[in-house]
Formats: sequence, C-alpha cells, structure tokens
Amino acid sequence: MECQWKPDEQGLQQILHLLKESQSPDTSTQRSVQQKLEQLNQYPDFNNYLIFVLTKLKTEDEPTRSLSGLILKNNVKAHYQNFPNGVSDFIKNECLQNIGDSSPLIRATVGILITTIASKGELQNWPELLPKLCLLLDSEDYNTCEGAFGALQKICEDSAEILDSDMLDRPLNVMIPKFLQFFKHSSPKIRSHAIACVNQFIISRTQALMLHIDPFIENLFALAGDEEPEVRKNVCRALVMLLEVRLDRLLPHMHNIIEYMLQRTQDQDENVALEACEFWLTLAEQPVCKEVLCGHLPKLIPVLVNGMKYSEIDIILLKGDVEEDEAIPDNEQDIRPRFHRSRTVAQQHEGGDSIEEEDDEDDLDDDETISDWNLRKCSAAALDVLANVFRDDLLLHILPLLKELLFHPEWLIKESGILVLGAIAEGCMQGMIPYLPELIPHLVQCLSDKKALVRSITCWTLSRYAHWVVSQPPDIYLKPLMTELLKRILDSNKRVQEAACSAFATLEEEACTELVPYLAYILDTLVFAFGKYQHKNLLILYDAIGTLADSVGHHLNKPEYIEMLMPPLIQKWNQLKDEDKDLFPLLECLSSVATALQSGFLPYCEPVYQRCVNLVQKTLAQAVLHQTQPEFYEAPDKDFMIVALDLLSGLAEGLGGNIEQLVARSNILTLMYECMQDKMPEVRQSSFALLGDLTKACFQHVKPCIANLMPILGTNLNPELISVCNNATWAIGEISIQMGSEMQPYVPMVLQQLVEIINRPNTPKTLLENTAITIGRLGYVCPQEVAPMLQQFIRPWCTSLRNIRDNEEKDSAFRGICTMITVNPGGVVQMIFKKCSTSWESLQDDYGCMLHTQNQVGDENWRHFSDQFPLPLKERLAAFYGV
Repeated sequence: MECQWKPDEQGLQQILHLLKESQSPDTSTQRSVQQKLEQLNQYPDFNNYLIFVLTKLKTEDEPTRSLSGLILKNNVKAHYQNFPNGVSDFIKNECLQNIGDSSPLIRATVGILITTIASKGELQNWPELLPKLCLLLDSEDYNTCEGAFGALQKICEDSAEILDSDMLDRPLNVMIPKFLQFFKHSSPKIRSHAIACVNQFIISRTQALMLHIDPFIENLFALAGDEEPEVRKNVCRALVMLLEVRLDRLLPHMHNIIEYMLQRTQDQDENVALEACEFWLTLAEQPVCKEVLCGHLPKLIPVLVNGMKYSEIDIILLKGDVEEDEAIPDNEQDIRPRFHRSRTVAQQHEGGDSIEEEDDEDDLDDDETISDWNLRKCSAAALDVLANVFRDDLLLHILPLLKELLFHPEWLIKESGILVLGAIAEGCMQGMIPYLPELIPHLVQCLSDKKALVRSITCWTLSRYAHWVVSQPPDIYLKPLMTELLKRILDSNKRVQEAACSAFATLEEEACTELVPYLAYILDTLVFAFGKYQHKNLLILYDAIGTLADSVGHHLNKPEYIEMLMPPLIQKWNQLKDEDKDLFPLLECLSSVATALQSGFLPYCEPVYQRCVNLVQKTLAQAVLHQTQPEFYEAPDKDFMIVALDLLSGLAEGLGGNIEQLVARSNILTLMYECMQDKMPEVRQSSFALLGDLTKACFQHVKPCIANLMPILGTNLNPELISVCNNATWAIGEISIQMGSEMQPYVPMVLQQLVEIINRPNTPKTLLENTAITIGRLGYVCPQEVAPMLQQFIRPWCTSLRNIRDNEEKDSAFRGICTMITVNPGGVVQMIFKKCSTSWESLQDDYGCMLHTQNQVGDENWRHFSDQFPLPLKERLAAFYGV
C-alpha cells in the first residue's frame, strides 16, 4: 500500500526550492534553509519527499537529487528510530530499486543511504538487504553490479563486526567466496570493489576469510600487475595487512613479494606508492625482518631515499617558493588544537632525571601541514624504523648515497639528504659518531642556506643529534649550534621559526644546565621573538621558554633575567581572555617559570594566582549550569580548569610557604574539594597534585579539611587510572608526614589498596615507587597500624626503591620501614627465612635494603632486630656483608 505514496505537488516544489537555496554560497541563506529543514522533520512523510527527489525525479539535475539523498542520510542518522514503519519501508524499497541508477553520483548517494540505515542496527531488521545486494552482483547490467558493489563495500567498512557475528547467521560465509569470484572481473572498478570488500576482514582475522586465505592470496598475486591504480593500491593494502596477521602464509613467497613491493613503492601513481611504502614500516615490526630483508637492502635503501624528496605538489602546497612570510598572519584553521598533559608526580632516579613513559615528540613531523601523510613522510618513517632494526649495518648502503646528497648543488636533493641524516639518527647513532665532527659543522652551515625548506629540515636533523653535541666540548659544537639556532628562531620564514623553536626545545632538554652561561643571550632572542611571531609559532615559543625554565631551574632566578622574561609573558597573559585556548600553553609555560624562579616569581604571583582560582571557579559553575539545564547551557571545556590547577601546583611548588597568604584569602580548598570529585579523570589527577603541593607549602590551611579529603583519596587508588592513582598516592604520603600520629584514623581507608597496588604485576614504575614511598611514610607515622601488614609488602617494597636517588621522600620511607620492623620483626624474618631456602640471587635486593636499614636504625636497634634471625641467615649475612 505504501509503495503507492505520491507527493503533493505544492510540497514537492517547496522542498525543491529549499534544496536549490541550500546550494547558495551565502551563509545566512544556508542557515535559514537549515532551520526550515529542521522544522520539516516534524512531518512524518517529509523523508518520503527526500527519497522521491533522489530516486524518482529524473528531470532534476544530479547535484540537487544527490543533496536530497544526503539530507535524508543525516535525518536517518539523527531520527531513524522515530520514522513511521511505512516511511522506512518506502525508503528501503526505493534504495534497492535504484542502486543501479545510470548516474555514478546517484548510485553512490543511494549506497551511502543504504549503509547508514544498515549501521543504525537495521542489518537485523532488513534481512533481505545482503542477499539482494549479492544477487545484484550477478546482474548483466554494469551499473547495477557496480552500484551493489559500492553499497556492499560501504557496509563492509561500516559494519564489519556485526557481519562476522552470530546475530546475522554469519553471512560472510557466503559473501567472501562470492567477492573472490569478482577479482578477475573485466571492469577495473569492480575488481577494485571486490578487493576492498575482502580487505575489511583481514585485520580482525575473520574466520570466513581465513578459510579461503590461500585462494585470496593467489588472486592477489594474479592482480599484481593490474593496469588500474586503484586495484594495485588495494593489492598493496591487502599485502601490508596480511603481513601483520598471516605472515606464515606470505613467508614462502616473501622474496617475490619484496621484489613486487619495491616496484610498487616507485609506482607512477603516488597513492599506490604510499600504500606500498607502508609495507616496509610494517615489515620492520616483524621479528623476521632482518632475515628476509637483508639481501634486498642495496635495492630498497635507494628507493626509500629517493621517496624522501619533496614532490612538486608538496612544494606548491608548502609555498616552498615563498621565502619570507613572517608578516603574513596565520590562517586560524592551520593551528592544530593543543592538548594539555596533566601533571604527574614522579621520583628522581640515580644518574638521571625522572623516567617518564617516553613520548616520541621528535618523530618525523617536519612538515605536518601538508596532506598529513605522504610518500616523503612514509619513506622517512620507514628508513627510521629500519635503522632501528639493522643499526649500523644500514650505513653500508646509506653512506655512499649521503655523501652525494648532502653536498648536492640542487637544493631539493640536498634537503632530502638532510632528512635522511635525521631519519637514521636514532638507529645508526653509534656508527655515525666518527662522521659527526665533520657533519655537524656542515649542518650548522646549512642553517643559513638561502632556501627556507633547507633551513627548516636542518633544524630538525640537528635536534636528532643534540645528545651527541651536548656530550662534546661546548665551545666546538654546542656554542656554534646554539648561536645559529637562535638566529633561526628569528628567521623571516614562519616554517623555519617553528622548526628552530622545536629543535631548540630538544636542545634545552639535552643540555640542561650547560646552557646557563648563555642564558642572557638565549633570553634576549626568545623575548625578541615575542614581538615578531604570528599566532601559531607563539604557541611553540611558550613551549621553548617553559622547557628552558625546566632545564636550567633556579639559575633563571636572577633579577636581570626576570626583568627580561616576565614583562612580555605578563603582557600576553593580560591580553588573553578567559575563553581563549591560547591560555593553555601560556599557563603551562608560566607553571615551569614559577617553579624555576621560586621566590623570584613573588612580584607576579598574586594576579596569576587569582586568575587561576577564577578559571577553576568559572568552569565548575558552568558545569553545574550544564548539568541542571543542559538545553540552555553548553558543557564547559574542562581543560581550562586542569591547566589552572596545574599552574597553581607550580606556584605552590615554586613559592612554598610564600603562597600561604594567597591561599588564606581564597576559596581554593573548597574548589579543590569539588575538583577531586569530578567525573573527568584528568581533573582529579591535577587536583591531587595540587593537594600534595599545598600540603607541602601551607598545611595549616589543608589540615581542617583532611577528614573530608581522605575518603576521596582512598576511593581514587584505582590502578586502572594510572596517573590519577599515582597522584592520589603521592598526596597521601605528603599528608601523612604533616599529620604525624593523627593520621591513625585514616590508615584503614588507604592501606589495603596500597598493598594491593604494590603487589600487582605490570604496574608502571612511577606508580610503584610512589606507592612504596607512601607505604613507608604511613608506617613512619603510624607503625602500629601498618606493621602487621609488613609481610605482604616488604619484598616488592625493597625492589621498587632500589634505583631512586636519595631524597627526603626516600629517607622518610626507609625510616618508616625500620620503625615497622622494630614493631613487627617477625614479619621480615619469616620472609627472609623462607627465601633463604630458595635462591640467593633473588635475595640480594632485599639484603641491600636491609643494609640500608641497618645504617638508618643504628647498631643498637639492628642488633636487637637481627638477634631474631635464624642461624643460617646470620651466617650468610656475616659471610657476605660482614654484618
């Protein structure tokens, strides 16, 4: 009955008029069309009109018909569950009847509509869809076959999981063999669809495909030389994925596959070459890489190196011929959103700084603004990972090429050589060392090349060798490099400014206090850049200043440095509105500066402190409004609050007791108490860091709230959220030192969780260390409460603290262990005795710990304690350690 639906002529004209208007370039017209379309959604059969225009109104032009289908698709996405049955049946029927429309645009639109309905959970309620589409594949009519395949490809992309589940009675058992039949179809478009459909099921190791894996691979090989680029691209994509999941099946053919991929990486069509180039990246992750690839390196390396040159398109997109653009304001769309990384408290290690989980910031992102991923980047990334696999063996093939490239008269080739040198820096560092005394001065010279793209890549490559530069006598390499990099920070080209700023931040991290003699010169440059930079690079400049403060620490606290640095920072701070996201990097930067300057930051702290408190307060208030009246108020961007909390932590850490009056005059503790209960983990993480820092700086203001704060800390000791758990643990340790024996009522809220965390396998190092310190500190102030648990944590406790530098945290934790041992000596004796009968090696950590304990508790207490050791243990200790 519903198929007899006919549109009302007047209604149809009204909708056509709207569709025409919506193609107008004028934004206000578009907005009013948008509102009218929303209103029309109230009429149940509005969607019938839209499908009618798409499939039946052949007199209309194609863009209008397609647009009608796309508006319908958006309605399906938003309101499909409210469509009356008659309407959804009419739409489904029309779609299946018109999947073979003679226009490729209309076919594609119908396909998009079908997959959108299917992904709304309708695959179950539209049982005839898949059988019908599979049947249409056999149609004699090309348009029908291609349209059905196009729709199937979209369904395979959008609904791969459901297709492979019991919900639908496993249709793939029929579909995959069916798709394989079309690999040899006469039409390249259809061959391409067929491979693309099957490719959706490789990574998930779908059973139906695994059963046909051999014919699938044979068919791929048969298509290897296909004249259609789209087919070659899909063949390459399939082989790259098979390398990950079915290496066993590819291994017998590996030699030929590598030869084939070498050809394809040089394909005339860049999309094919890019897919093929991914093969080397994936192969490098496989354990067999070295063995299967070593014989091909002489051919592969030149191909990758060749792919690292800028293409003509890249240079046009990069405006590579524009040398000076510093006065041109940035296009706001080009500025990537920045994500703030919340504060995590970590311990200092022997012979180095705190070990954070590594983040590879110096990856190959020298030109991230172009079509983000391209052959140049992929080739460089592949060379980088292969350098890490083959190490110095790679140099045999690279060095002869490098000599030619690095000194080439043509800038494009020279530029690619500098990128190659940077790409191999990590993997081939050892083998490169003999050449660096000659290469680094050459690169420093390239920093003043007349081509901006050469100057920018040179900045990046030099940053990859910063570690070596810093290990050499500073006058020979560090000083010339720094002098030239600082000039590049003031380059007249924005891309060079950006690359130089990032490279300088890397150099700062490596050089740390080596930079102190040059501070005046460095600050001079960075401050000058403030007046020069456009929007995007300003954000990177904040980062370079923050990293400088982290690297030189209190050396920055000199009146002349403060007078240079603070006025421009405070000026920017005053210019920015509370809603401006540029506050993020500026607040991060100020947090580092405040921590470094310590008391030197006092003159600036009040307005900064006040604004941070306001930002937290505003965000919390907005969140309450949004919760109570979501239709009137948007959800706040909580990043503002997180960054503000982190800057408050920086102030508390830098100013110490000097922050007391500011805290006394504000409601920060009430706000912090709210933040500690926020749904968003990053907010809680930052609020616990602030709690720990305020506890150290002015405990008198924290103490009255402890009864409310401790239960919240106890419920956040969940190791699934590592950083939240880590900061809560650290804060508990700081609080216990301040509370002393008054901590007693709170021990039961946290002790059991802490003991569980320290015994958990695969717990990250930072969390283990902080947990051990907090358990020790709790034991120091409340030995009677903690000592009974000694046996349950002493072993992991000893191993987790062995590499930490001696500091007051470690000291208080060790004293706590000693105090507990005197309360419950049996706990440790039992543990050591048990192990004594097992292995000596596994014990050495614990004995080391005991020795440390002996030093700390003094001879008298040690004697009292060690008297309880069993005889064999006493003898061993005496023999090995003389105790």
